[in-house]
Amino acid sequence: MTRDQIKEIVLNIISVVAPDADLSNVKSDVRLRDQLEMDSMDFLDIVMELRKRYKVEVPKEDYPRLATLDGCAEYLTPRLEGVGVR
Repeated sequence: MTRDQIKEIVLNIISVVAPDADLSNVKSDVRLRDQLEMDSMDFLDIVMELRKRYKVEVPKEDYPRLATLDGCAEYLTPRLEGVGVR
């Protein structure tokens, strides 16, 4: 799975978790919570969706690594290796 595919997955999950969020101009290097006005529960819902859909466990100490879209792609790329896009 490519980094771009992973970014699309994260954006898709965000669209489910925060359906009112405007995803049209999300910057890859800016904190998602700042851009999309998500709260901590929204963020936890994203982590839970990653676990449910892709069996990815993200320990609490790694949460800061998922702050940006680029960070998500970097963190998830090795963890989603060999997984098909859903």
